[in-house]
Amino acid sequence: MKQHILFDLDDTLIYCNKYFFFVVDQFVDSMSTWFSGYGIVTPEAIRDKQMERDIALIGVTGFKSEHFPQSFLDTYTYYSDTTGRKRSVLEEDFLWKLGISVYDHETEPYPNMEHTLDELASSGHELHLYTGGELLIQQRKIERMGLERYFSSRIYIRQLKNNAALEQILQHGTFDREHTWMIGNSIRTDVVPALTAGIHAIHVRTPEEWHYNVVQIDVQPKGAFFTLDKLVEVPDTIHRYLNRD
Repeated sequence: MKQHILFDLDDTLIYCNKYFFFVVDQFVDSMSTWFSGYGIVTPEAIRDKQMERDIALIGVTGFKSEHFPQSFLDTYTYYSDTTGRKRSVLEEDFLWKLGISVYDHETEPYPNMEHTLDELASSGHELHLYTGGELLIQQRKIERMGLERYFSSRIYIRQLKNNAALEQILQHGTFDREHTWMIGNSIRTDVVPALTAGIHAIHVRTPEEWHYNVVQIDVQPKGAFFTLDKLVEVPDTIHRYLNRD
């Protein structure tokens, strides 16, 4: 039976987290050098403060590109004020450029991305893409990967992915919830909204997950809910569920 299958983009179909982790490592190295001699400013404390600010800013701005470099500046300001170390315009400019550089990395598909989408499409399922972030940045990723050939106009880009955003997509589309799936790596923005909306969900785990995405699941599934380690396992998992009787 034909299914409507929504895919997340970042860290489900293409790599994303590893580039952010790489830039955060560079940020921590720079801060550790500048604040050496100030005992309270350890690499672990710097990393924790940046993560705290990053998550807090998402609640204010959503997934706007500015929130990430702003978390660097907020952390720098916090430790400058805490230690009394004088702030530098050159250092602030460096941190902003470092943070924003994460969006310049090449778009790299997860293993078997095309194979997975080809298999589902050839089985007659309707594929949708639902991603969070800035319109132009996400569109650029989609174009680089040529993903329009799978999703056509069925692409939804939202500033913030949450229960309300997914519900709006489902209500304004032609989705039969008993035959609709959400596939993604984020428990917070993919799995919980899907289960709340009463559709099937597949959580595709990543080796390293962004702290923001990790939350407790306190929703009882109305349909299928699977956790997988590889994207390539998605088609067989769906087909086995459909043919379980």
